[in-house]
Amino acid sequence: MLISAAWGDAEPGAVSHVRTEAGLWLNRLLVTQFRCYAQAELRLAAAPVVLTGPNGAGKTNLLEAISFLSPGRGLRGARLSEIDRRTPGAEAGSPWAVAATVMTPEGPRDLGSGRDPGQASGGHSSEAANASGRERRLVRVDGAAARGQQALAEVLSVVWLTPQMDGLFREGASGRRRFLDRLVYGFDPEHSARCNAYEHALRERARLLKSGHGDAAWIASLEDSMATRGVAIAAARLATVERLQRACDEAEGPFPKADLGLEGAVEDWLRGGPALAAEDRLREGLAARRRQDAESGGAGFGPHRSDLTATHRSKGIAAELCSTGEQKALLIAILLAHARLLTLERGAAPLLLLDEVAAHLDAARRAALYQEIIGLGAQAWLTGTDAADFDGLQGRAQFFAVNDGAVGPAAAAF
Repeated sequence: MLISAAWGDAEPGAVSHVRTEAGLWLNRLLVTQFRCYAQAELRLAAAPVVLTGPNGAGKTNLLEAISFLSPGRGLRGARLSEIDRRTPGAEAGSPWAVAATVMTPEGPRDLGSGRDPGQASGGHSSEAANASGRERRLVRVDGAAARGQQALAEVLSVVWLTPQMDGLFREGASGRRRFLDRLVYGFDPEHSARCNAYEHALRERARLLKSGHGDAAWIASLEDSMATRGVAIAAARLATVERLQRACDEAEGPFPKADLGLEGAVEDWLRGGPALAAEDRLREGLAARRRQDAESGGAGFGPHRSDLTATHRSKGIAAELCSTGEQKALLIAILLAHARLLTLERGAAPLLLLDEVAAHLDAARRAALYQEIIGLGAQAWLTGTDAADFDGLQGRAQFFAVNDGAVGPAAAAF
């Protein structure tokens, strides 16, 4: 059953006081066999989107679907086969797919992504699947197959904030690296491909070292790949952090200012010398650590061990020591700084996926967030259980009600 909720076509003019000049926004979203949705379609205007409904209704699932229009494993980090819609009594679901028409300053673009239908659900490969048996995501841009997920970042920038990220500053560094890398994609779409290539070389080197039978020349070739790509990754992260810091410094309003940093050996080398010298040091360091890395797995240093740090400036304390509410406020401040930078550089704000964010903000911060979104002309997607939390967006956003995998225009929006 196709569940369609048309906003702009059904109610032209229903959204008032919204920036409608050329930007970056979804005009159409279609999800198929995606978690609780057999099929659902939304037709949209450029305005922010508010999804309200009870817990478990499928609001976050729609945000997750949109997140797969960008590189990576989506906002939940799920295995591809876990996303397939399951029906009672069925062991396996059909491959999921997400498609969208994206309006850009250059004109409309069609994006699509989904699990490779040549692979069996659960991650087992069929004859048509890739030989490694690893799950594979297919990407299409303007109707043609793309060589990699990087192609998505060249069209659309997507960032998100979810309740699962409330502990981002308290937990391990890997989550903070993924958060930062997603911000980098907006400025440098090739960053995604470099990260993937680096991780592949890292895993292959670890496998060969552990086996004890790896060819030394091949290991050296992998280390060379890690050195060149690793330094480029670190340089892109450093540049992004520096730009974000300037944007945070210039921000006004109720959200706290953050002092940002990036810790890591490669980053220290780049601060103290040229990139080629940093590549040489990383290459030589990897070669010298082969015995230790064979025992421990992975690699003792490199950009895969870097860490994003943040300090609440006015309180002078590290973000991980702040309350959950202040940590979320810091994350929102960083995301808004990133959106302002992208709007200046690319002429359009990124898509902002803000899951259950309003419920944890006081009235002043909710109003400031909504005003910033409207001022940027961003098509932010916000979810919540209480429509009253979004009163500040009435007449300026598109409201949809979500219930048990069904989506339709919310009565409160009219």
